[in-house]
Amino acid sequence: MLLVLSEEQKEHLGFLPQVEGSVISEFGRIAMEFLRKGMNPKIYEGAARKLNVSSESIQHGVEGLMYLLTESSKLMISEIDFQDSILVLGFSEELNALLLQLYLDNRKEIRSILSELAPKLPSYHSLEWRLDVQLASRSLRQQIKPVVTLKLHLNQDENRTTKILQTDPATLLHLIQQLEQALGEMKTNHCRRIVRNIK
Repeated sequence: MLLVLSEEQKEHLGFLPQVEGSVISEFGRIAMEFLRKGMNPKIYEGAARKLNVSSESIQHGVEGLMYLLTESSKLMISEIDFQDSILVLGFSEELNALLLQLYLDNRKEIRSILSELAPKLPSYHSLEWRLDVQLASRSLRQQIKPVVTLKLHLNQDENRTTKILQTDPATLLHLIQQLEQALGEMKTNHCRRIVRNIK
């Protein structure tokens, strides 16, 4: 699977051939620090003074490099696919080899950082339900008004939460059909390929 870069990202990465290999390694270190601790403008200003360029150019270069590394790590791109992905940038063989080494050295750490940043969603624990039917009221003697009440128990970070939902049977049937359709969609080859690449 190849990584597709936008024109803006290519423009940001276009700064890299103007600097030495040691500077690119330093950019890689800065990009990893950015992922671990967040952005630090002072680092960009210091690097800009050393290279006699604007701090914005440095920031764009680091952000472009960070995008390249994170997206490649997210998709678990192989070495050959990574090289093919950066081939369109027109860099020298030496620079391509340096970027490949940066990717190979940092991809496991990047994946672990990205997995920590992923939102922790609640998981299903149990479900209680009740069907209430109103047969009549003071104003209407003959009416049938069914209501389904669901009590959903969820686990999130060792805590159990409860959500109470109320709906009519027609809406509940529609919801069930949509969920069954989504489950059926997950069995298609296209979705299986996507899930395989996410893992």
